[in-house]
Amino acid sequence: MTLLSAPMALADAHAASGDAAAGEAAFRQCVACHVVVNEAGDTLAGRNARTGPNLYGIAGAPIAHVEDFRYSPGLTALNEAGVVWTEENFVAYVQDPTGYIREASGDNSARGAMAFRVRSEEDAVNLYAYLVSLAAE
Repeated sequence: MTLLSAPMALADAHAASGDAAAGEAAFRQCVACHVVVNEAGDTLAGRNARTGPNLYGIAGAPIAHVEDFRYSPGLTALNEAGVVWTEENFVAYVQDPTGYIREASGDNSARGAMAFRVRSEEDAVNLYAYLVSLAAE
C-alpha cells in the first residue's frame, strides 16, 4: 500500500471482527506504555503510562492524531496523507510497526518508534475490538 492508496473508508474503520473480552486480556501487553482515557478524563484501561499515546477513540481516527504527542516522522507522514486507523492497518502496525510504516508510506527508510510487537494476529485483532468497545461506552 502506498500513500496514494492509503486513505481508508471511514465506514470500515469502526468494524471490529475480534473478541473484545479477549482483547481486554491482550491489552495487558500494552499497559506499560499506553493508556485509554476518555474525553471526561476517566481512565478506562491501563495505568497512567505516557510512553505511547492515549488509545481512546483510535478506530477511524487519523493516524498520529493525539495532540502534543511526539510521533515518529513515518507516522506523521501517514497522518498528513490522511490515513486513518482501521482494523486492517492497526493489526499490521502492531505486529510490525516499522514494516507497516514503510509499506504504507512507500518510504523504505521510515522507522517507527514503537519497539514492541504483538506476536499473534488474533491478539492484534482482539486488541482492536477491545479499543473499539471502550470508545463505544
